[in-house]
Amino acid sequence: MNFRLIIFMVAIIFGVGLSLPSLLQTDKGPKINLGLDLQGGLHMLLGVKTEEAVKSKIKSLASTIKFYTDDEEIIIDDLKISDDAVSFTLLDKDEKPALEKMLHDIKGLSVDENNLHYTVSLTPKEKEAVKKFAIQQAVDTIRNRLDQFGLAEPTVAKQGKEKILVELPGIKTPEEEKRARELIAKAAHLQLMAVDEKRADQVYKLSPDEASEYGDVILHDVKNKQQKYLLKAVPVLDGSMLTDARVAFDKSNQPVINFTLNSEGAKIFGNFSGENVGKRMAVVLDNVVYSAPVIRERIGGGSGQISGGFSVQEAHDVAIALRSGALLAPVVLLEKRSVGPSLGADSIKASMIALISGFVLVFLFMIVYYGYSGLISDIALVANLFLIIAVMALFGATLTLPGMAGIVLTVGMAVDANVIINERIRELMREGTNIKTAIEKGYDNAMSAILDANITTLIAAVVLYAYGTGPIKGFAVTMAIGILASMLTAILGTHGVYQYLMPRIQQSKNLKAWFGIDKGVK
Repeated sequence: MNFRLIIFMVAIIFGVGLSLPSLLQTDKGPKINLGLDLQGGLHMLLGVKTEEAVKSKIKSLASTIKFYTDDEEIIIDDLKISDDAVSFTLLDKDEKPALEKMLHDIKGLSVDENNLHYTVSLTPKEKEAVKKFAIQQAVDTIRNRLDQFGLAEPTVAKQGKEKILVELPGIKTPEEEKRARELIAKAAHLQLMAVDEKRADQVYKLSPDEASEYGDVILHDVKNKQQKYLLKAVPVLDGSMLTDARVAFDKSNQPVINFTLNSEGAKIFGNFSGENVGKRMAVVLDNVVYSAPVIRERIGGGSGQISGGFSVQEAHDVAIALRSGALLAPVVLLEKRSVGPSLGADSIKASMIALISGFVLVFLFMIVYYGYSGLISDIALVANLFLIIAVMALFGATLTLPGMAGIVLTVGMAVDANVIINERIRELMREGTNIKTAIEKGYDNAMSAILDANITTLIAAVVLYAYGTGPIKGFAVTMAIGILASMLTAILGTHGVYQYLMPRIQQSKNLKAWFGIDKGVK
């Protein structure tokens, strides 16, 4: 049984079958995604305000201190937040050991105590760690949001120390661009904050600085910026305790967002609501108050709702942002370029001309120089191209302009193995070796050189993929797939074809027609 030929035929059927949806652009079947440079889209360079991540960490620290002291019934007073520190006064010195143990257990804190007045800040090392984490978290969060947004193969990568590269293929209209930019930039910082009921009626008289003296902040309503709320600066809890957010509809069929908290958040939420029945708690998203309902009873179960006159699309995007996590630091747009689809079409046209012309020249050269054995190599080359397209389509890979360059390069590399094999066969035939032995030994003798060349190139492709950005990764992927496919088609496949045609070759004894040489046979 000629198992090599069977595997080769199966590979051809697989390649052609999975390539057709991409080549014919049918509605069904797996297809290759086109990259930004081929189908057009949006290129952005974002900056990360890492200092804001430090401030956010300080706010989170204040919430932790408040929750712990309330839970352990440790009485503190004058809890205030500044940009880089949390300060408060401990009223009972007997509770000092318990408080300091809690502070000691939190890594990266610098604690200054003077007569039971504490100032807690982050160490310089911890600040740098927070900034570094904020950048990586921004990359992961933005990528997660765009994946949920439904974009095919967005590129999100760190560039330099505090910059992020974002490429969004398929963004064609100003509306799509605006929506994507808003989703990327949305901080999605959810906070549940207590209304300062004692001074709530003074909100329009107080300045932000005066409010901060009381440990409060002034925020406006999402629907009416003239309506303001005086809220406790230390939030009851924040979005870091959120586990899910989904769009739903209220009794009047208006879209709302239902959110769920983790066990710690549910406990805090339940305790606070139980202790503050009759008071208001504001739902704050990105420093804007969406609602401030009166607490009627203890709220258990760790779930809540955000309503603010959303459209369905807005509610969907906010829910995506909340599910994917809040940005620890805001991002700003540093550079933006739009790539039109016409430019992508020109790139595809130029690349196809290069691919077809290169393929035709190689195809003709192999036939002219090697005769029928060159034609067999050309069949393997065609199968190789179909396999590259099929594998990329199967895994939903993205084809970029460098990726098309990789395919063009693969045309030459794929036929190279057969050139080595054919030359080894011809050498043996010139020495007078019979046809069958020459073919078998030709493959054996060529194998080490082919493997060495392909393995070293494959290693280079893996390194390019591991350390390169989007376009370089595309080049590496197509080159790696092409190498593996050529090993199957050029070595295994052509060997199987020769074994199938062996009786005809031996009967013919026309080495000029079959291998391009005039030497006779034994």
